[in-house]
Amino acid sequence: MKKVCLIAASAFSLFISPVMATEGGGGAYPNGSEDFMTGAVPPPGDYVLTYGLYYKADKLMDGNGNKMPIDFDLDVAGAIFRYIHVTKVEVAGGLWAQHLIVPVLNVDVTTPADSDSKFGLSDIIVDPFLISWHKPPFHWVVGMDTFIPVGSYDKNDVANIGRDCWTFEPVAGVTYMDEHGIDLSLKVMYDFNTENNDTGYHSGEEFHCDAAAGLAFGDWKAGINGFVYKQTTPDSAPADAMQLGEGRQFGLGPAVSYQLKSVSIVAKYQREFATEARPEGDRFWLKLIVPF
Repeated sequence: MKKVCLIAASAFSLFISPVMATEGGGGAYPNGSEDFMTGAVPPPGDYVLTYGLYYKADKLMDGNGNKMPIDFDLDVAGAIFRYIHVTKVEVAGGLWAQHLIVPVLNVDVTTPADSDSKFGLSDIIVDPFLISWHKPPFHWVVGMDTFIPVGSYDKNDVANIGRDCWTFEPVAGVTYMDEHGIDLSLKVMYDFNTENNDTGYHSGEEFHCDAAAGLAFGDWKAGINGFVYKQTTPDSAPADAMQLGEGRQFGLGPAVSYQLKSVSIVAKYQREFATEARPEGDRFWLKLIVPF
């Protein structure tokens, strides 16, 4: 029981989707963070994106999708700062770009075994070689995100904001945006995790994607957004480590965006469902895109 509570308690860092199968709720990417125009990298220039996130979960699902009889409460508030630099350099007919993502988290956890809170810098993400193409109505982007374990981590804490392992994530995004304002966007990712040297735990590989569909009305756009997550290979863990199986989860909800001159604002909600081996809850997002 204490091991289950410890895993549930450490089940979220900003770029950690709440997963029970990978270590401590591992999963480097914040599922559902991208939405409209995710495959359309902006023109050459510099851009800052700020993501605000609030996540709350009080239900823990086992490997068969059944609610476990454990009382816990998980609250995460975070801000993610993303810098994108798009060059005029062409590679394979597309434009070369780079980005850096810096997340800051506040995590509060309460379980029957313990309670804890932690605030600070989570693991940062870099991609020095994004390539994007534009052939309206289609837009594409590919890259390789690297998650660097700089966030605070202690294997004895019930709340952690870092994962203490590296993750390498190939990324591909596509957007269809026509003259009628129809936006169909998809971002597909696959994660390769390294071993946590402090615990000897090696989380399995993970497939996940974000998707959105919307319709523009002048400066407004409204639609639905969501995500799919599935762990594809088992973990390699010490004999005394707690494992509940390979995680699975879906998320779905409404999304709306507003274009205020050169600034774009997106608000959205996702309800998690069909969950296995992880907490299940609600996600609230607010995203601001500013060129400079």
